[in-house]
Amino acid sequence: MAALQNSMPSLHHTLFVNSFPQKGLQKLSHGAFLCCKTSVSLLVRAENLSSAAAAASSSSHCQDNCGRRGIIAAGIIAPLVSIVDRTPTAFAAETKKGFLPVTDKKDGYTFLYPFGWQEVVIEGQDKVFKDVIEPLESVSVNMIPTNKQDIRDFGSPQEVAEILIKKVLAPPTQKTKLIQAAEHDADGKAYYTFEFVTQAPNYTRHALTAVSIGNGKFYTLTTGANERRWDKMKERLMTVVDSFKIFNV
Repeated sequence: MAALQNSMPSLHHTLFVNSFPQKGLQKLSHGAFLCCKTSVSLLVRAENLSSAAAAASSSSHCQDNCGRRGIIAAGIIAPLVSIVDRTPTAFAAETKKGFLPVTDKKDGYTFLYPFGWQEVVIEGQDKVFKDVIEPLESVSVNMIPTNKQDIRDFGSPQEVAEILIKKVLAPPTQKTKLIQAAEHDADGKAYYTFEFVTQAPNYTRHALTAVSIGNGKFYTLTTGANERRWDKMKERLMTVVDSFKIFNV
C-alpha cells in the first residue's frame, strides 16, 4: 500500500478531474468538443464545484444549438487514434448494440462507450467521452507510469479502491462511499473494479472504476452518472467498465 500512497501526487495530477462535469466545452471542426484549458484546473477546489449548475446550463444552451443528440464524435483525443478504424485485432472491444468501440493501439487499451456520447478533450486525460446533456455521464481513461507488474502488488481491491476514491477520484470536500470492490482476471491479467458514490453540495454521482497494470503503466477507467439517473444508466455503465481491456504494445 505504501507504493500506491507514494503514487498519489501523480495519480492526483492526472486523474482528479474524472469525477466532475467539465465546463468550457468548445466544438471542434470534426464534431468533437474541446475543453478550454483555462477553464479546467487539475486541482479542483470547492468553489469550482459550485459552478457545476452553470456548466449544466451551458451544456443545455449547447444542446439547443446543436440538437439534442445530433452529433456523434468522429475522432478521439490526442494521441489522435481514429475510432472509425475498425480493423479487427485480437484486442478490439467487442461491438455491442448501442455502443461504439475505442481501441488505442499506441497505449494498449480498448473499451466501449454509449452511442451518442461526445468526444471531449480535457487537460490531463488520455480519452474522455460524455453526454452533453447530462454532464455527469462520462467515461475517461488515464495512465501513469509504474514499475509494478500486477495491480495486486498495490493491495487488495478494497484497499486500492478506498485510496483512489479518497485521494484521487473525489475532492476532500465531498462525502464518499465505497459500495463494493472486486477482482477479476481477463486473458491472464488481473483487474480491480469498484463501485462508489461521491456527494457534492449540488449533486451526487454514482460511479464505476476499473484499474489494472500493463505496459509499465497504471491504467484507470472511470464512468458514472448522476445518482438520480443511476437506475436508468447502470446497465450501460457496467457494460463500459466490463469492456475495458489492456493489451501488450
